[in-house]
Amino acid sequence: MQITSGLPETFNPDLYDMIVVGAGFAGAVCARRLAETSGFRVAVLERRDHIAGNAYDRYDGNGILVHEYGPHIYHTFNERVHNFLSRFTEWTDYQHKVLANIHGTLMPVPFNHTSLKLAFGEQRGEQLYRKLVETFGEGRKVPIMELRAKNDPELVEVADYVYENVFLHYTMKQWGQTPDQIDPSVTGRVPIFIGDDDRYFPQAPYQGMPAEGYTALFERMLDHDLIDVFCGVDARDVFRIGETNVHVCGKCYGGEIVYTGPLDELFNLDLGALPYRTLDMKFETLDMDQFQPVGTVNYTTSEDYTRITEFKNMTGQVLPGKTTIMKEYSKAYTPDSGETPYYAILEPENRELYERYLERVQNLTNFHPVGRLAEYRYYDMDAVTNSALDLSDEIIACHA
Repeated sequence: MQITSGLPETFNPDLYDMIVVGAGFAGAVCARRLAETSGFRVAVLERRDHIAGNAYDRYDGNGILVHEYGPHIYHTFNERVHNFLSRFTEWTDYQHKVLANIHGTLMPVPFNHTSLKLAFGEQRGEQLYRKLVETFGEGRKVPIMELRAKNDPELVEVADYVYENVFLHYTMKQWGQTPDQIDPSVTGRVPIFIGDDDRYFPQAPYQGMPAEGYTALFERMLDHDLIDVFCGVDARDVFRIGETNVHVCGKCYGGEIVYTGPLDELFNLDLGALPYRTLDMKFETLDMDQFQPVGTVNYTTSEDYTRITEFKNMTGQVLPGKTTIMKEYSKAYTPDSGETPYYAILEPENRELYERYLERVQNLTNFHPVGRLAEYRYYDMDAVTNSALDLSDEIIACHA
């Protein structure tokens, strides 16, 4: 792999069998698979000045490994995904736990046995827990909609508490919505876990953190003699999308194109901008060993930020006397502002707008949109990886 800053004047797209736009999970997975499986020479064009997309991590000024674009918690049920990524990293045994700060008390989320006793008191909480066990059985995640459907006053009491204190205000901050704008179907899916397991992903068989960080994982994934990476290159400056072909650097390009960026930006938002939520992230380094007991604390009933992440709690890094935390403030995304689009707003009218953009590239047999931006959906890291593996399977089959 060769990483170059900017696109050299001598860059010739015809020297490459595939051009990948974006060096995050979707792009890097496709680049690696086509290079090593089909012998493709691959050019990766990355808008930012670094690889790894939003999973990029770095050491801050105090030597603490931080996730530049917010916490990335690896977990998956997908054995193929895990086996593929494990080629490029060892994993720690980190098990993610989340606490909610509810009126100053830290309670596990999803809401569970421990949370009930903290919220309602030891005796009352135990009584309500026994009612949940009798009704649904232990070890289940039960949406609050199911609790309400039983028409049992005690179960409704639990559902109402979780809705008000865990979901409602947090969601209003995260999505910029008022209570009447929040979709009842989403509200109903908020779960309660009937058990004592405090892990956020209790059933996921594969979870942890890359032992040397995400950036190191990507460096190894892209480290192939047939892959060249060009950072600081905006695809909009070199691509021109026609009805039946794509021009790259002024030449009609006949190789494969994997595109992981926003489709609306590729067309200069001419049908309108796809809306997202973005985040302002405020990093603070504190003169203490540890600020909070877990990696993530959600502020569900107070503060104007949504959560605080403490990175040492997730990475397992040992660095006495210093810790770095990050506060997240959610807001609407403004295109071409330098902000990062994090969360697609999946309303029907937005999906319809996306489909109109997608129609413009569906006749381009060599153009493949993949990933959370190009597909306008929310993906965890493992789902993005799986989607890229599936796409690369299709491209490999076409060239077999």
